[in-house]
Amino acid sequence: MDKKETCCIKVNLPGGVISAGDLYELLLIAENAGAQAVRIGNRQQLFFCIDAGQLEDLEMDMLRAEVSYEINEDEFPNIISSYVTDAIFNTESWIKEGVYKDVFDLFNFKPKLKINLIDQHQTFVPFFSGNFNFITSPVSNYWYLYIRFPKTTDIYCWPSLVYSDDIPALSQIAEKVIMDHQTLFYDRQRINHQKFHALIMAQKDFVDQPITEPLKLPDFQLPYYEGFNRYVNNKYWLGIYRRNELFAIDFMKDICTICLKNRIGQVYTTPWKSFLIKGISETNRKDWGIVLNKYRINVRHASNELNWQLENLNSESLELKQQLVREFEEHDLRTYRLCFAIKMQPKTGLPGSVIIKKRAPGVFDILHTRDFNPNTKDDIIYKEKVPVADLGQCLIELCNYFYGILIDDSVVLSVTEPEADEKTGKEASPVYQCKNCFSIYDQTYGDAMNDIAPGVDFELLADYACPVCDSSKESFIRIESRTISTI
Repeated sequence: MDKKETCCIKVNLPGGVISAGDLYELLLIAENAGAQAVRIGNRQQLFFCIDAGQLEDLEMDMLRAEVSYEINEDEFPNIISSYVTDAIFNTESWIKEGVYKDVFDLFNFKPKLKINLIDQHQTFVPFFSGNFNFITSPVSNYWYLYIRFPKTTDIYCWPSLVYSDDIPALSQIAEKVIMDHQTLFYDRQRINHQKFHALIMAQKDFVDQPITEPLKLPDFQLPYYEGFNRYVNNKYWLGIYRRNELFAIDFMKDICTICLKNRIGQVYTTPWKSFLIKGISETNRKDWGIVLNKYRINVRHASNELNWQLENLNSESLELKQQLVREFEEHDLRTYRLCFAIKMQPKTGLPGSVIIKKRAPGVFDILHTRDFNPNTKDDIIYKEKVPVADLGQCLIELCNYFYGILIDDSVVLSVTEPEADEKTGKEASPVYQCKNCFSIYDQTYGDAMNDIAPGVDFELLADYACPVCDSSKESFIRIESRTISTI
């Protein structure tokens, strides 16, 4: 093996949480293998890179410590959760630490598809970035389930609420159904949801509850997740972000040491590639200040630098983000209630209010979600084929447009796409959206699953039912016209 080759090691942290003692042991293993820093991924996992010549020793240390890991692979995505937000960014939900831990403990398999466990009252952790998106319902210990089939934008609302204890078993069966029937459910333009449901229910009965009210997504607001912040019982939490995504191992070891000294049991990772520590007492704040000073850690970055989603271990994305943040700073740009995603690869699934999508080397498309909420999936093209040098100005114009439509508090945030070129576009008829599962009916395309041909006006349909969740026609809300490209 070429000793100059670099290996990337990935360690999943289920739910985005790890004990301070386990993290310290993992850091020692990475350090002994020659790593100098670790990174956090956008699914709350841990990465570090080592020289390939150190791989054999690392594997022995990992085996002794009973740590599961992958080398230059991401076959088993981390299970992410909103556990990090508990008692900090939300306090009104029934889901608490014990429920999260109980669900994690019931997973006796390594998922190959992405699983999210999300509290509906927070907006810090993305709702729909997984394949199996479990979202708390108003009923204690029951969850909505939204399934995003692999390599598609198709989202299926499971027709009943799922009991907490059934989450692992249902996930395992659903994953097996998808993998065993890839011609039906993997990278398909059309998915037969009824068949999918029937195949799963034929294997096991689950405890469930009927859905009596639709999921209500909160308005997006990314909380400031850096620095010292007071929360319950005069305790503090500390958020640590690094501009280059690198956390020095020496620094992280000192963090773990302080946690152990002050009986802080856990360290949390976030989807924004940062660390968070809870339960810091007023009397122990000095210890944390000393270590931050020792490593010259800045914990007050501008908000417009913190609200970005990037692909993991992608230097091109990071460099582009840094360039755009500098331009935002020069213009003193407001980005409150917005977040940005840079997609260098197709179908990465990164959430964002505004999406910068690579089209060709040095050329990008700019999109935004219909209501600028990153947890919705109806993307609108804002500008196409934008040279990288013009990206900053185009994004500044889009941000200013967003705040323009927010000036009047009575305005419902529903944005029409930019006007089409007379030669390439035409105005289509209104678009209707199911308020229960967010499926779209667009008469331009019709509804093949309901045998409705393109061109049929929604208002003329009789006894129409949503092809995703079977909701009635009355559950659909008119959105607006959209511009359809004819090229």
